[in-house]
Amino acid sequence: MDLNFSIYTTSLTLETLDIPLSFIFPSFLIGILTYCTILVFNMAIILTIVFNKKLHKPMYILLFNMPVNDIMGSTAFFPQLVSSILSQNRSITYSACFFQALLAHVYGAGSFLILTAMACDRYIAICFPLKYNTLMTPNDLVKIITIIWTIDFTMFGLLFAVTYRKEICSTKIVDMFCNNPSLIKLICDDTRLNNYYGLFTISFHNGLLLLIVIFIYFQILMTVVIKRQSDAKSKAIQTCGTHLIVFLYLEFCAAFDLLAHRFETASPNLRRATGASVMIFPPVVNPLVYGLKTKEIRQSTLFFCKKFSKKQKGKIRRVKK
Repeated sequence: MDLNFSIYTTSLTLETLDIPLSFIFPSFLIGILTYCTILVFNMAIILTIVFNKKLHKPMYILLFNMPVNDIMGSTAFFPQLVSSILSQNRSITYSACFFQALLAHVYGAGSFLILTAMACDRYIAICFPLKYNTLMTPNDLVKIITIIWTIDFTMFGLLFAVTYRKEICSTKIVDMFCNNPSLIKLICDDTRLNNYYGLFTISFHNGLLLLIVIFIYFQILMTVVIKRQSDAKSKAIQTCGTHLIVFLYLEFCAAFDLLAHRFETASPNLRRATGASVMIFPPVVNPLVYGLKTKEIRQSTLFFCKKFSKKQKGKIRRVKK
């Protein structure tokens, strides 16, 4: 007979990290440095776009949502991870685990939605340049951003509302961090509704966005080939190629994680590594790919840093006098 645990009084246990004692502090230090790097890189992009009026354009306003989303995802993952590395305590309350899982899924879905919106922006700019200012007005941009976050929070808010239970039959989370499939495995009752709704939501969401992005990039590629503009062609291929690689990487990880939780033969270590990589690599890579690699943002960031450095030097000189 299964034991029932109340979510209000029972702590959950995350998958052990199996870090040798001699590697605990180095692992903790790497985790802290990685998290700080993510915060610094992404905040640099955010502040650059906010304080430079030249970057208040549709492309950069859409891009602004990416570092915000990445900071949310990394904050859901890293603080709990590094604290458990240092304390060697992998316990977590149900409410904290539930909140971490919700933020992790909102971050993942947000990445897909933002990348798709950015692809649509590039599609209009490259394929319909004369109509760009008409189609991408400030009001339209506000609507796009509102739709992105509304879909994101509504879709996964409903998913986790279905997952929430007051009683569970297990306290073991089978991943490095909390997520919806791991929470479902704790439930005592019939979870078919959870599985069907979760499978439909993620498959429909990711599948539809993948088709949209592939169609958009095919149209962009055809446009630059027909125009025979070598500069535009190389720039479009470089931008869209990088964009597509990041998108397909997220698609692969999401699909693998979805299937791995449903097939016992799937490697649990590979599943955990794939899930953790989604929380680590995109927040580090995205500022470099979409921010510092973009000429306008790179120049603005360097100008901002130089201006800040001059102010600090001026303050030091005045103090010395």
